[in-house]
Amino acid sequence: MEKLFPRAAVRLSEYAELLATEGTLRGLIGPREVPRLWDRHLLNCAVVERLIPEEALVADIGTGAGLPGIVLAIVRPDLQVELVEPLLRRTTFLQEAVDALELDNATVARSRAEDLPRASYDVVTSRAVAPLGKLARWCLPLCVEGGLMLAMKGSSAEEELDASEPELAKLGAELWHIHQLGGDELALPTTVVSIVAGRAAGGSRHGRRGR
Repeated sequence: MEKLFPRAAVRLSEYAELLATEGTLRGLIGPREVPRLWDRHLLNCAVVERLIPEEALVADIGTGAGLPGIVLAIVRPDLQVELVEPLLRRTTFLQEAVDALELDNATVARSRAEDLPRASYDVVTSRAVAPLGKLARWCLPLCVEGGLMLAMKGSSAEEELDASEPELAKLGAELWHIHQLGGDELALPTTVVSIVAGRAAGGSRHGRRGR
């Protein structure tokens, strides 16, 4: 971990401790996940920063305990990250975590994605929130034109993307691609579907799969 993100190592360790203690007590992290917090959660999320442009305004939808949003705020101080979560018990933990970690570049919003201002964010992230088609309906309208939707997915990414391509075209998406991140550094690479937002939902442009 120190080799991958040396400047963020201390704060990542502090966040890991919060997840293993308060996060577990409050039911945000399952007890079985504690031994694999680093491989399955923290580093898995941290490598997503490689797809995010400098000084981007990021919304992390359905952030839960702050994954990947808090991790991204820690490893990328240049970003402004909004942690979006509708449940009070989760936003309470998130605010406590932001304060404890002294993350000046992270804010907490108790909200649903549908209630956020449209075309407001450079990047919209998510992790294990919903099937890709439904997720795109929530996230793509929040992106500025040319902005990025980044959805962390598992082994079903290819199938989900194939099934959602008609929906993506309707939403004005211009380009989509599946990335495998951290293949040489992590036990399991992180799979991310990236989608470039077009002008508006229902536009006439047809997207295409990137190579």
